Amino acid sequence: MAAAPRRSRGGAMVLGLLLLGLCACRAAGGPLRYSVREELPHGAFVGSVASDLGVDPRRLAARGARLTSGTGRQYLELDLGRGALLVRERMDREALCELSPTCFLSLELVIEQPIEVHNVEVEVLDINDNAPCFPRQDYRLEISESAMPGARFHIESAQDPDVGTNSVQSYQLSPSRHFALDLKGFQSGSKLLDLVLQQPLDREQSALEQLVLTAVDGGDPPRSGTAQISVRVVDTNDNPPTFDRSTYTVSLLENALPGTLVVKLNASDPDEGSNGEVIYSFGSYTPQKVRQLFSVDPHSGEVRVNGTLDYEEASSYEIYVQAADQGPVSMAGHCKVLVNIVDANDNAPEVVLTSLYSPVPEDAKAGTVVALMSVTDQDSGLNKQVSLRIPPGLPFTLNSFKNSYTLVTQGNLDHEKAAAYNITVTATDSGNPPLSSQKVIHVEISDINDNPPRFEEPVYSVYIPENNPLGAFMCTIKATDPDAAENAYVTYSLLDGEIEGLPVSSYVSIKSDNGDMYAVRSFDYETLREFQVVVQAQDAGIPSLSSTVTVHIYVVDENDHAPQILYPTSTNTSAALEMIPRLAYAGYLVTKIIAIDGDSGQNAWLFFHLVQTSDPGLFRVELHTGEIRTTRKLGEDSTPTFNLTVEVRDNGEPPMSSSVAITVAVVDRVSKIIPDKRRHLKSPSNYSEITIYLIIALSAISFVFLFTIIGLTVIKCYRYSLYGDSCCGGFCGVRERSPAELYKQANNNIDARLPHGLKVQPHFIEVRGNGSLTKTYCYKACLTAGSGSDTFMFYNTCGPAGTTGPSAVMTERHLTGQSGQSAQNLIILKNDSITPNEPKHPNPDWRYSASLRAGMQSAVHMEEAGILRGGPGGPDQQWPTVSSATTEPEAGEVSPPVGAGVNSNSWTFKFGPGNPKQGGPESKKQTQVSFLLRRKGESSQYSQ
Repeated sequence: MAAAPRRSRGGAMVLGLLLLGLCACRAAGGPLRYSVREELPHGAFVGSVASDLGVDPRRLAARGARLTSGTGRQYLELDLGRGALLVRERMDREALCELSPTCFLSLELVIEQPIEVHNVEVEVLDINDNAPCFPRQDYRLEISESAMPGARFHIESAQDPDVGTNSVQSYQLSPSRHFALDLKGFQSGSKLLDLVLQQPLDREQSALEQLVLTAVDGGDPPRSGTAQISVRVVDTNDNPPTFDRSTYTVSLLENALPGTLVVKLNASDPDEGSNGEVIYSFGSYTPQKVRQLFSVDPHSGEVRVNGTLDYEEASSYEIYVQAADQGPVSMAGHCKVLVNIVDANDNAPEVVLTSLYSPVPEDAKAGTVVALMSVTDQDSGLNKQVSLRIPPGLPFTLNSFKNSYTLVTQGNLDHEKAAAYNITVTATDSGNPPLSSQKVIHVEISDINDNPPRFEEPVYSVYIPENNPLGAFMCTIKATDPDAAENAYVTYSLLDGEIEGLPVSSYVSIKSDNGDMYAVRSFDYETLREFQVVVQAQDAGIPSLSSTVTVHIYVVDENDHAPQILYPTSTNTSAALEMIPRLAYAGYLVTKIIAIDGDSGQNAWLFFHLVQTSDPGLFRVELHTGEIRTTRKLGEDSTPTFNLTVEVRDNGEPPMSSSVAITVAVVDRVSKIIPDKRRHLKSPSNYSEITIYLIIALSAISFVFLFTIIGLTVIKCYRYSLYGDSCCGGFCGVRERSPAELYKQANNNIDARLPHGLKVQPHFIEVRGNGSLTKTYCYKACLTAGSGSDTFMFYNTCGPAGTTGPSAVMTERHLTGQSGQSAQNLIILKNDSITPNEPKHPNPDWRYSASLRAGMQSAVHMEEAGILRGGPGGPDQQWPTVSSATTEPEAGEVSPPVGAGVNSNSWTFKFGPGNPKQGGPESKKQTQVSFLLRRKGESSQYSQ
């Protein structure tokens, strides 16, 4: 029989241990639960979090595990080394939870990477650290001697802040024959003790009786408290006031205003007089906090609100009220008022920011955690239910887990559009009316290098005048980068390349920090008119991004070249010499000024002015062509020489000019070799040497000339023999053709001799030039239809008027100029012939001095590409060439074209009889040939 109790006690211990183990284990899907006794010192072990979570303690430290609490005070801490929950600060259960039967601390365990949140509940267990205490140390009772046995007298019970078995468990009364202690009320939960009169009192035997009341708790070891009861026996008022109810239960809103009636108490006393007059007051054991919140009217018994109630501090209050009569021996009745506080939505929710991960890179993926927060509301019920929201349109969203929320990214972030966000989180409860609060979270977006520099212009065009100084500023290349910090720092550089075989850096340079471009050399428009460079803009990001832009640089021409006079030329000591016949008519062409300008555009436009003359009214200079002509016929008494000064001025700003001095000599006849007045007399000893040189030169020229004539005769006879003709005239017995027949045959074969695909009208020829030739000129030449000569001379544009008549045809010819270049596109398309009845003498105005003829020994020759049948040979076919021109005034002459931009590769030529005594003009037809002269590469324009 004795073993059974021991087994019961052993089973109880096992059951207790199991319950403690269950408290330390985490319920499935629930929080981590632990229990800890109060008053433990700092560092006391509470539980192993790592073991309960199944995580290595080192991983907790690596993942940044930490504890958070909704209250401001942290009583527990997490030892990351062991993964254990320890006591951080000594806890007093009575201060934390007051009289609550259970006391829990709610914590949150936050683990990062990835983020995990675990709720931790720690129950603070009570220890017997408080002894029972009576509200008063001395109780004074006045008991009438008329009191009957069994009379009860209430004594306030002792209070013990501890709970459970550590609270008051029993009372003991010192031995007395008159009084005994009734504990039935205490066992039923009442806070009043009944002192029961066992035997009637006898004031004469004992007027005062002293009792000691002891309260004992159930702790181990137990604690106790005592109170002194003094019983004074009187002989009056033997009925105490009584309430109509022993307990009053009232519900009261927490937002009730001060002065609100809570309850009206009613107590009655059957005694009469002052013994029946009742006065209401708080019981002596009513807590001071309750006395501050409520008040009792001593006469009416009304209990009213006296302070501000708060459901979150206390959900109920117990008010002990006593009613005492006014008898000589006052008697009192007691009651309890239980006030239940009804929660009102008077607390706005509060958002607590637990963690903030800012800045966030702009390339963060959707779902990246930005912030971790929790929300608390001190209200209860629906008033405690809180919802969070953020403004729409933001690249963020909220995810919830119980009372914890995470702010995560949603969509793409762009630092260039928004470098930071002020996210307003609004928390709203479910009360009526609902309350809300806001918290602003500042989230910064960090920049990444995702934008290359962008130039302000797609293409840059820079104009710089030539002859610029070294280091001249050209332009500023500007590029911007929408990124930030070093990702937006732009540097400029020139890409490697070559310009006319030289590197780009030898022409221009650029400052790497601001994009200013400078000229490294002085540019010359005449050698380099335009070029382009490629500029690269690169940021300082990692990896760096870059972009390029093309810069076109145009060199602007300046008037830095004075006109250069090619003909005639003069020196500082002597003037150019020209001769005119004494019988020259008005408008006679004395000479033509030929000049060029190394500039271009308007700077190369040339104008000719006669700035000085010995006879102002005799000569004039064409403004644009430079032709010097007479304005009137010379008189018989004219001076033998005239001095002219012609100035050639360009159209630049400021203009530049050159001048030439010309001496015009009046002679009776213009000879082939004009004496040069610049020659000086030489000593007689030099004449013999000069004569020898002249004889040798003339002999060599004569030999070459005879050899050439013989060769040409043989070639011509061979060509004529192919057609059955003879080159020996009448001596070979072959009939000579008349000029009319020859002309007719030429007309009949016109279609065969014109080249195929000709797209110009058949009375012009095209002559291509080079050098500074920039215009197209119309020229005409005169020759006989039957002439077999393949060499003829140029003459001026738009030959003599009136050259009408049938057209003779010449086959395709090749033009060879002074530069030695072949112009095979020179084609004679039309010949205007002159009938024998209308002979035209050659114009003697196109004669030049011997110095010009000497410089034109490589004059243009027309080499016949086809076969042109002529009349009988003889003296009629002897036409002069440039190199063998006669001294007769009727001989053919050559003149280069004039005007700005025309060089000596283009010519004006004409044909005419070598000597009027030969009778060429009387028996042969004189022909004009029109042709065009233009620069190679330019489009041709043809006109009648």
